[in-house]
Parts: sequence; C-alpha cells; structure tokens
Amino acid sequence: MIMNKRILILIVMFAGFINSFAQQQQLPANNQFVDLTATVGKDQGAVAASYVYNWQLGQKRKFEIGIGGRFTSYFGTKKDFLTAPAKLARSTTFPFIIVFAGQQEKNFDTLTVQRPFVNAVNFTANLGYHLSSRWYGGFNIDVIGFTFGKKTNAVFTSNGVTVTEPVAKPAAFNVLLTGDNDYGSLNSEFFLKYDLNQRWSIRGVYQFLFAEYKTTTVKQIAPDGTSNDRFRNKANNFGVGVSYKIK
Repeated sequence: MIMNKRILILIVMFAGFINSFAQQQQLPANNQFVDLTATVGKDQGAVAASYVYNWQLGQKRKFEIGIGGRFTSYFGTKKDFLTAPAKLARSTTFPFIIVFAGQQEKNFDTLTVQRPFVNAVNFTANLGYHLSSRWYGGFNIDVIGFTFGKKTNAVFTSNGVTVTEPVAKPAAFNVLLTGDNDYGSLNSEFFLKYDLNQRWSIRGVYQFLFAEYKTTTVKQIAPDGTSNDRFRNKANNFGVGVSYKIK
C-alpha cells in the first residue's frame, strides 16, 4: 500500500515535470523584429531603421538580450558642435566614471554647422523586459560602425574669435567607449512598447544621440598645445516607433 502511494506520487511529479518542460519548450527562444523610428528635438531630428535579434531568457522568457543593426539619419539647423575629445571635455577619461565627471567648459570651442546631416550605420546591443503580455520596456545602443554624409559650411569659434570652415565633414568611424570617450555618431534609446497584435507594435522613445563633425581647414589649439578637429552635438530627442515582428 505504501509502495503504491509512492509510485503514484512519483507518477504525478513526473507528469508535472513533463508538462512544465513542454510548456517551456513552447515559449519562444528568440524575438526578431524590424523597426522604424522618428524623433524630434530643438531644431533637430532623426529617423532610424533597425533590425533586432534578441534571445529570450528565464523560465517565462521575460528578459531579452540581443544584437542588431541600425541605420540612423540625423539632421538639424544651425547646430553647435562642442569640443569632443574626452581629455579636453571632461575632468577624467576613466571608462564609465567619465559619465559622471565634470565638464571642462574652459576647453570648449564651438563648431556651428549650418545644415548638419549625417548617416550612421552601426551594430547595436539590446536589452528588454516583458512587463505584461502587451507592454515591453527596453534599451538599445549603437556599438560600432561607420558614418557618411556631405561636406558643409560651418563657423568655428574659439575665445570669441570666429572663422569660416568651408569643409566640415562627419566623422567616419563610430565606436562606443562610454561617455565622451565615444567616437563618431552613435544612437541610443530608452523605450516603452505596446503590442497592437501578434505582429505590430508601437513605441514611445527617448533618444540620446551623439553626432560628430570634423574640421578640415581650421583646428582648435588646446591649452596643452595639442590640436583638435573633432566636435560633437548631443541630441536629446523624443519620438515614436513602429515595429513588425518577424518571428
């Protein structure tokens, strides 16, 4: 009698394990989607198209981490680009700590670009979490890539003196190194997404975007005597996105 009870308990436990395993197997292991986003800020804006491949983690597959690719076009009107190199712009260049470091405004020179327009193609890193069956929160950031765009006129200002820079151009190489250690044009987003159905979703987006230009005919002479040709605009934009789930 006792043996029969033990066998019955084992059977029930085994059946529960099989059922739990089957349910877990039915949950998706990855999430793939394409996305189109438009954002605006003060005298500037951006549009971006991206592809995302995320792995879904955990027993209930709520966490996501993944990679992707993104094409971002940034544009504006008469925007100021400030001294970019971290050794001039911040009080420390130590990775991650630099995000909280003080700004060295005494070292700032300005490149005013009349019609900035840059196109960046970057690999991305992505994180996300399913808040409910329809709501999803996430973060993504460009990691490495390249930028292209046309040369344009700009005005360079140093110590109150202005000169014309006729051949300002976008920095060609992009790489994420944390804070002002970064190089080039990099896009990042915090967003909240709502699923309209199994395929289509809409997103509310806060965007933090670095856009970088380089001078050709004029240079900044830093207090330490070194020269600089890199200048950066930091855009804080808000916008919306539309996503289509591939799988």
